Amino acid sequence: MSLISANLRDFDAICASFKWNIPEYSNIAHDVCDRHTRHADDVALFYEHADGKEQTFTFGQIKSLSNRFANALLALGVSRGDRVAIILSQRAETAISHLAAYKIGAVALPLSILFGPDAVEYRLRDSGVKAVVTDNDHLPMLQAMKPVLPELQTVIGCDDEAEGELAFWPLLEQASDALKIVATRADDPALLIYTSGTTGPPKGALIAHRSLLGNLTGFELSQNFFPRDDDVFWTPADWAWTGGLLDGLLPTWYYAKPIVAYEGGKFDPEKACHLMHKYAVTNAFIPPTALKMMRQVDNIGNRFRLGVRGIMSAGEAVGEELYRWTAEALAVKVNEMWGQTEFNYLVGNCSEIMPVRPGSMGKPYPGHTVDVIGEDGQPMRAGETGELAARSGDPVMFLGYWGNEDATREKFIGEWFCTGDVGVRDEDGYLWFVGRKDDVISSAGYRIGPGEIEDCLLKHPAVVQAAAIGSPDELRGNIVKAFIVLAKGYRPSDDLKKEIQDSVRTRLAAYEYPREIEFIDEVPMTTTGKVRRVELRERELTRKGLKT
Repeated sequence: MSLISANLRDFDAICASFKWNIPEYSNIAHDVCDRHTRHADDVALFYEHADGKEQTFTFGQIKSLSNRFANALLALGVSRGDRVAIILSQRAETAISHLAAYKIGAVALPLSILFGPDAVEYRLRDSGVKAVVTDNDHLPMLQAMKPVLPELQTVIGCDDEAEGELAFWPLLEQASDALKIVATRADDPALLIYTSGTTGPPKGALIAHRSLLGNLTGFELSQNFFPRDDDVFWTPADWAWTGGLLDGLLPTWYYAKPIVAYEGGKFDPEKACHLMHKYAVTNAFIPPTALKMMRQVDNIGNRFRLGVRGIMSAGEAVGEELYRWTAEALAVKVNEMWGQTEFNYLVGNCSEIMPVRPGSMGKPYPGHTVDVIGEDGQPMRAGETGELAARSGDPVMFLGYWGNEDATREKFIGEWFCTGDVGVRDEDGYLWFVGRKDDVISSAGYRIGPGEIEDCLLKHPAVVQAAAIGSPDELRGNIVKAFIVLAKGYRPSDDLKKEIQDSVRTRLAAYEYPREIEFIDEVPMTTTGKVRRVELRERELTRKGLKT
């Protein structure tokens, strides 16, 4: 079942000999569930809720339930190519909804439960969503925005009482579990995930069924040759994002192994240790910010029986100190990984067979070609800084930005997909992250576009001009900081800062609000009227003593 034999012990040799074998037809739901006929009675999902509720689902049950929901969606008029939004946390209905959408050839649109109404409305309107699956907390918001979403026909609530809307579990009970999966090609779209850009609203990255297969070499090696017989996977990453979905849930199920789902709100390091102990978790994707929080747990090695053999971490740099602590406290060497929603799981480490160089992203995983290129599209020499780029024709590469061919074309120089990340390659082929070429903010694993934040800030009557940047932070890597010019009649105050912060938190998302606000007299601009965020970043580095 594995793409790479655990008997192979030379990373570079594995990469040199690897060849993709992508079939003409592929469907994620079939690959991660329906084909596991010999594992029908094996546990697929351990689900635990903060209130103590626990459930276990087998692969056979997940197949039956997703078939039922697929038939329910068909009966509601959802058909091939339609977009189905899923606004749910880590819970069984989330996974079932994804598989059901894939089975009928629809496109799943995962959305974070942290999104506020402005963020949700934009994504639903831009994608032309036909159906939404969500929890009771989000039903009033969706009901309020229905008048401006003419293509939205169906809202399905997953909790016990979905007032005024269809209810998830009754729909399943009424539907048949007999279904023939639509014959989707490997290049057919399966997912639409919105990513942050430097200017304007987020862009929808359209992801094909083949992309899951393209993730697998990196997944296997970053998890130290996944799977093994007793492997159990867990990640605190939200399944609404690439990290939780394509780096966690779906590849784990591809190998017919169980995953732990926990629906408990904000990350709690004590609870994380408890879950890993209770479910005998062997493999995990834990972002650096979460690892830093786990480092604060007292006497972690003696209080919890942790048998983790593989941890992948991504979203921001791990760093030498965090790498050292994890090796000592958890007895596992973190495998740092790097990728993007558009082109995921490209580069990383495999501590079992290669020397990890703390601070390095690692090397390109088998089947992927990644290099540091100049503005002319030519690879740079070792030690020279340039843009990190991936060669097109890769199965993990996205199909393009939803309804935005110009933005898609702008990402390429010849055969190279340009990531916007700046890096350097050393003499031994290890890649090192230097920074962002553009103004995207990386905070606690989230990539945040300043344009959407600035637009939201300007909706507050006190704000006449605004600029958002990433400000260095020990825990999150960066935090969002806003520089604001106040309108006439307003004076700087802590109360006003909080009011402005709350307006962003409720409109967009909790992780996007500016944790710091500085009131200034004017925003630095270029001669063409663009915000000089680079000047603000340099000012911030100097203020924090990181630049002289």
